[in-house]
Amino acid sequence: MTLAEILAGLFPDGHDVVVTDGLILGTGRRTGGGLVHVLGIAEGTPLGIDGALALAGLVLAIARSGDGAPILMLIDSASQRMSRRDELLGLNEYLAHLAKALMLAEAEGHPTLGLLYGRSAAGAFIATALATAHLVALPGAHPEVMDLPSMARVTKLSLDVLTEKARATPVFAPGLDNLVQTGAIHTVWDPEKSLAEQLEAHFCAPPGPGDRRDRLGAERGGRPRAAVIAERVATHVTERA
Repeated sequence: MTLAEILAGLFPDGHDVVVTDGLILGTGRRTGGGLVHVLGIAEGTPLGIDGALALAGLVLAIARSGDGAPILMLIDSASQRMSRRDELLGLNEYLAHLAKALMLAEAEGHPTLGLLYGRSAAGAFIATALATAHLVALPGAHPEVMDLPSMARVTKLSLDVLTEKARATPVFAPGLDNLVQTGAIHTVWDPEKSLAEQLEAHFCAPPGPGDRRDRLGAERGGRPRAAVIAERVATHVTERA
């Protein structure tokens, strides 16, 4: 589905969303009433310091507004911008700032939802889609925290070894099905059904408070140990307190 088709499906009552320099900006009208703040990345744009700062500024303005309207992040991006300028100016800090802004907005009463409809990878994926409270996707989306060739360079393991591990362990593997199995993506929406109804159903009955991705990963067999370890750490901290 194209971005125009997705927006028309999400907001049959109208929207004013535009794409400027690869960034998605605007609002959409919910079928149940009220507005949704719509932000994100389009056209496979890599996320650099300028885009991250612009998005973070908009998220913080929404958090300050106090209108309680949800934030929908639509994502079709490359990875973070691989340029000397962005790296020297501290791109990692800009990406972290954007992720923290989204978490702040959620804490200030603006439910955040990521919708992955294209590609996304690495820092851009972490600072946008994974920084929302819940992440859904459309069929055909292709997320990857790190592709296998990059992982091979970092870990010094051969590509053959990592490819074999990816077949058996979703944590090592890119792609939609694997990210669903690890719990990073809560659900895959059905494009044959009304996107507006699926959006409204999410905001009317969200999956629940708190970050449940580790528990989803355990239930789906993609991350069998993360939830157990997190619970043990939380229990230990509570006992020490």
